[in-house]
Amino acid sequence: MRSNYNLPCNIAQTLNIIGDKWTLLILRQLANGNNTYKSILEKLEGIPSNLLSNRLKSLEKDSLIRPVLYQAHPPRYQYILTESGKDLTDVFNSLILWGEKHLKKCYKKLVHASCQHSIKLQYYCPHCNTVVDRKELSLKDVKI
Repeated sequence: MRSNYNLPCNIAQTLNIIGDKWTLLILRQLANGNNTYKSILEKLEGIPSNLLSNRLKSLEKDSLIRPVLYQAHPPRYQYILTESGKDLTDVFNSLILWGEKHLKKCYKKLVHASCQHSIKLQYYCPHCNTVVDRKELSLKDVKI
């Protein structure tokens, strides 16, 4: 059963969708091309099969993935990220960058494919056509 945050906060409401244990790792496997139940189960050592099944159903309900039947008898599906699922790539990359900086043991680095040097996250304002420093960011309430 999902625990839900009842807070008017983007982070809290996003965690209501992707904050359960294993959910981000499942989505990461799908982003990496492991798109069948079997391949996800093999890549995520230790995930219970019933939990994987429940998470996939939940991700489908939340429109982050869509199942595509690839075998009729017995029915087998591959799971495809929707556009909102694909948009989580930036979240994964941010977590990788945070891990490079703060984990005692770093397992992965995010590098520029052409030169193989580390990259950094930047914020950009398309209205001003300007790279924005983190110190210049502010949160604005949105009228609902």
